[in-house]
Amino acid sequence: MTNEQMDLLSINTIRTLSMDAVQAANSGHPGTPMALAPLVYTLWNRVMRFDPMDPVWPNRDRFVLSNGHASMLLWSVLHLAGVQAVNADYEKLGRPAVTLDDIRRFRQFGSKAPGHPEYHLVSGVEATTGPLGQGIATSVGMAIARRWLADRYNQPGYEIFDYDVYAVCGDGCMMEGVGSEAASLAGHLGLENLCWVYDNNHITIEGSTSIAFTEDVAVRFLGYRWNVLRVGDANDVDRIENALQTFRQTKGRPTLIILDSHIGYGSPNRQDTAAAHGEPLGDDEIRLTKRGYGWPEDAKFLVPDGVVEHFAAGVGARGGQIHRQWDELFSAYKSKHSGLALEIQQMQRRDLPAGWDRNLPTFVIDEKGIAGRDASGQVLNVLAQNIPWFLGGSADLGPSNKTTLKYDGAGDLQADSPGGKNLHFGIRENAMGAIVNGLALSKLRPFGATFFIFSDYARPAIRLSALMELPTLFVLTHDAMGDGEDGPTHQPIEQLASLRAVPGLTLIRPGDANEVVEAYRCIMQLKHRPAVLVLSRQPLPTLDRGRNAQTAGVAFGAYILADPPEGKPEVILIASGSELSLAAQAHAALVAEGIRSRVVSMPSWDLFERQSEDYRNSVLPKDVQARVAIEQASTFGWERYVGREGHTIGMHTFGASAPLKALQQEFGFTVENIVAAAKAQLPRK
Repeated sequence: MTNEQMDLLSINTIRTLSMDAVQAANSGHPGTPMALAPLVYTLWNRVMRFDPMDPVWPNRDRFVLSNGHASMLLWSVLHLAGVQAVNADYEKLGRPAVTLDDIRRFRQFGSKAPGHPEYHLVSGVEATTGPLGQGIATSVGMAIARRWLADRYNQPGYEIFDYDVYAVCGDGCMMEGVGSEAASLAGHLGLENLCWVYDNNHITIEGSTSIAFTEDVAVRFLGYRWNVLRVGDANDVDRIENALQTFRQTKGRPTLIILDSHIGYGSPNRQDTAAAHGEPLGDDEIRLTKRGYGWPEDAKFLVPDGVVEHFAAGVGARGGQIHRQWDELFSAYKSKHSGLALEIQQMQRRDLPAGWDRNLPTFVIDEKGIAGRDASGQVLNVLAQNIPWFLGGSADLGPSNKTTLKYDGAGDLQADSPGGKNLHFGIRENAMGAIVNGLALSKLRPFGATFFIFSDYARPAIRLSALMELPTLFVLTHDAMGDGEDGPTHQPIEQLASLRAVPGLTLIRPGDANEVVEAYRCIMQLKHRPAVLVLSRQPLPTLDRGRNAQTAGVAFGAYILADPPEGKPEVILIASGSELSLAAQAHAALVAEGIRSRVVSMPSWDLFERQSEDYRNSVLPKDVQARVAIEQASTFGWERYVGREGHTIGMHTFGASAPLKALQQEFGFTVENIVAAAKAQLPRK
């Protein structure tokens, strides 16, 4: 059989596996895999530098399937290429990442062929892509990371990082705003190692794209400063390969390849229709389509002889050889640049360098205090010097978020300075979140920042970060009503409850500057959990913790800040963030009246719930039912800590435009109100 015949046989194997899997599941999207099989085959078996035996090799090319509903493309190629499985500790498991049985059980519980690409579940998947547009936006973070890595670690004669990033996307990714935000920034940064392939099939679920999407995509991307190529026939593997090679030769700008395709290619009755997009073809239509492919009509999940071997001779042999050459290069690099090599190894394991937390500030007791954002800025500047691969930036709010790294040598990350540590995302919170995910997927330790209220724009990416179990950090300032005059559009109310509801996300709202330091100490040690740090705009008193209460309790989510001088507490005040100092003042007033109160600082519900029952009961004893919680946010959820009859001083409406003191008085965030609420609870003691 000729190479051309083997190419077509391999392409049709991807197509038929996709049709059969969707039909067996009675769920899924067959049309796009049928259309894009030649593209994915060409990318993997002719172009990409990827070793199936080691899918986490640091210098591999990255492949992101942004139109993730076409996941059978990925499962088919991972299976045919023989990609091997690794675990969360990057240990090889000696089994395929995706078996043919997984494909037979497509979209079923426990299958390694789920409905969309899942980074944490299947080896060979570079990013979880569900919401359209997130994948291509994430790929921008990957491309930024590669240029940063090359700038720091490549040395004369040692090109350790030179991989490329490929993302496949469809009309939906082009319509979603996050893709536009990310494309704009990618063009600004001149990410020449980034290639998007746009599946231009003119079909969405509702029908032809002409009902809502008639712009000239090529002109748009030329405006973004991209190189734009066009391949008019998605079945022409040679033209596809030529376009991909042109991308690799293009300097100074990313590349968009517009690929004209036919959704449901080969289906006599479904090609170029919305019916091929989101539902199985049906047994009869599959037989007709297979007949057109020259395929056995009744064969299901057929992998013909020679196809696996053809992939082994393509991506397997090429990737294995390039990987071995890289290993030899890195071995010599370790001898000559041992310090840099150690950094790469630590980074790949998501470890931290020795002394990563040295020189972190300690703040003295101060009634005037310091804003959470200001304390955070001091910590960030220390951490970024101690951890070479720790970097980040803000969505055009660096001076307000206090996230700008100002030490000598930090630098700005720009097209001509790819090694800078300050990223400027522009006013693009949605893309910022996805780009931060892409940086983390590349093993950097990134942070992104904005006002807490604008976390709603970044929320899809924050959720995906938790889903992928990435150690990302989102620094969210202006956490309550501290920017009072800006009014309710800038005052977060429901955001705390909303983000606390995300599984696997650690949210910390520190009560003073020393809690900010401990929050960072806790967050930086997370390897498989993202974190949100919620910080104040206004100064917070730096609290006196006496002899017993230590800020290290932040790592436990909640701890006892103050207790009565004698005896067991009869009422407990629980607070986070800026309200902690109010609780401490109310405690002093109660103690002065002979009322035995306890103050519990609770910066993180998530961390507290992960502690032992004994510890949780020691902080919130079951026999003390008189409880008051204080937080400038929605009261939703606080009943789990104060009980159904306990009292929460919080927000039941949106805020208002006024100075902070006026807002505190209006909404009940005063010492007098807390004291009154505590006394009202005393009959329950």
